[in-house]
Amino acid sequence: MRDTTRADGVPGASERAARGPVLRKGVGPSPTGWFDPRGRAIGSWAFAVNRITGLGLVFYLYLHLGVLSMLLSGRSAWNDFLEIATTTVFLGLDVLLLFGILFHGLNGVRVALVGTGVVPNRQMALFLAGTVIGTIVLVYGAVHIVGNG
Repeated sequence: MRDTTRADGVPGASERAARGPVLRKGVGPSPTGWFDPRGRAIGSWAFAVNRITGLGLVFYLYLHLGVLSMLLSGRSAWNDFLEIATTTVFLGLDVLLLFGILFHGLNGVRVALVGTGVVPNRQMALFLAGTVIGTIVLVYGAVHIVGNG
């Protein structure tokens, strides 16, 4: 390991002072780095998936409001929509929605418990408990959703 400390004691100052090409301008991580958990711990994977499910749930909220506005068009428009919404593809999307809700919610509980210091050293145990609980609820919900479709 080479010594990169300047005379004034700032580590890495010589590398920062070196002139060279600017690889990327701007502040913060690149846009793809926001979703890139490679080489990170399981908590980083959970954090990345939590971001994706959060965006998916916001998208679903607007979609849901749009679907509910179909009620203003009358009974026949709503019945036509229900014929489409009870197909296997849409029921599969409902199961995907249930996964997003469960993952986002249970991972949020894990982050809250760790972040507030209630159980700061039990991240993996909380993640595994959330995975087991989420899987059980997801299977039950999927059977219920597809079985009633």
